[in-house]
Amino acid sequence: MKKIAAYFIVALFAVGLFACSGAQVSRLDSGEQVDLSGYWNDTDSQLTSQEMIKDSLSRPWVQVFMAQNKNKKPRVIVGQVLNKTEEHITTETFIKDLERELINSGLVTFVASSSQRDEIRAERDDQAANSRAGTAKKQGMETAADFMVKGQINSIFDGKQGAQLKYYQVELELIDIETNEKVWIGQKKIKKVIARKKYKA
Repeated sequence: MKKIAAYFIVALFAVGLFACSGAQVSRLDSGEQVDLSGYWNDTDSQLTSQEMIKDSLSRPWVQVFMAQNKNKKPRVIVGQVLNKTEEHITTETFIKDLERELINSGLVTFVASSSQRDEIRAERDDQAANSRAGTAKKQGMETAADFMVKGQINSIFDGKQGAQLKYYQVELELIDIETNEKVWIGQKKIKKVIARKKYKA
């Protein structure tokens, strides 16, 4: 009986410790800017994509293309964005932010990525073999992209006496797929200073 009582007390003590050490979670609006570590985050991705795509679409290449192609909107695809920094950056999220800004602008037509096209082509093959006559979508009817966005994210870190500087430079280029001509080059710089608090022993 004493052993059971002892186990019960230990269990209650463990539960108490767990409850006391539990993390406090606060829900935030998804659009709220939060920067805890100074590393590249969702706010950097969103603001950079908005600013750079806005700059790109304000340049002459859009009007030049439409004038040469009977007012047709240019078709755009986003290629690779390389992470040249020393930290882990999920560039797929940044690419999605770029895609969203391009599509929502209404100034261009957006083309699916290479991986998405492979999946859709496989679906058309499956439809050709298994779908009812007249409902299967045809192969060879894709609309090709006119331009590709490519880029990279670079960084420089510096620190001294409890403070750290993080500098990011995002480079994007828009390339004419037929001629390989670069019709736009954009650059976005981000500087962050992280000051570490000193705690007295």
